[in-house]
Amino acid sequence: FAGKIDDKGFMQAGFQGLERARIELGVRTQFLDGVPPTKKQLFDALEKLATSGAELIIAHGGQNNEACSEIAALFPKLKFVVTQGAVTGSNLASYEVLQEESAYLAGVLAALTTRTGVVGHMSGIRVRPGLKGRAAFAAGVKATDPRVKLLTNFSGNQDDNALSNKVANALIDAKADIIFTMLNAGRQGVIDACRSKGVRQIGNVTDWVQLDPQVFIGSAIADVSIAVFEAIRQTQQGKFEGGRINKVGLQNKDAVRLSIADDVPQGT
Repeated sequence: FAGKIDDKGFMQAGFQGLERARIELGVRTQFLDGVPPTKKQLFDALEKLATSGAELIIAHGGQNNEACSEIAALFPKLKFVVTQGAVTGSNLASYEVLQEESAYLAGVLAALTTRTGVVGHMSGIRVRPGLKGRAAFAAGVKATDPRVKLLTNFSGNQDDNALSNKVANALIDAKADIIFTMLNAGRQGVIDACRSKGVRQIGNVTDWVQLDPQVFIGSAIADVSIAVFEAIRQTQQGKFEGGRINKVGLQNKDAVRLSIADDVPQGT
């Protein structure tokens, strides 16, 4: 985990998939979390797990693409998976929950509900899944109302609440009244800014509407726990396929959908 498993976001969802597999499938698990998202540190963590006696190594998050490709080549008898990944090999597969599909719907919701005509997007690290999510959100906004202005930011950190609060306030000062956040532990800084300024937020990964309906007008759900669980289940069943990117999208409503707050007018 290139982050902490209690971040209330992407990393925590992945950990929930691991725990589900441990409980439901009876597999033995171990994990490393809090790994800084640099190639060397991710490589070192994956190498440690590869020498631990495990049959399957899961690198959670697309920031692991490079490091996992290299480590998989060094351990050809082991199986490797990158969630939200875009890499393959003879013993390497990627599992991708298509969060961009719910991000597009988030863009539609933002464009339909903004009162100022300005909406914001916030993320941290410029990894491929984050870029795809931003692009999909922008496409949803533009297709719904091309007059709506989009402000976008990649701060470089998914977990820094002081930084995310500063960025959120800058977006709000620039008239954004709906902010779509693709952050991990750093989301709280945006929540605080939105609550203090009366601005609404659209979350991602999990259902933030259920957690805080006063702030969250919607949530672009992309349950990446399913990617972790399915990778383990298929390996256990002897169905692991290297060289493949396994994709899960809106056709699986348990995995990908848009949650909308009750105070959004019907027909929006």
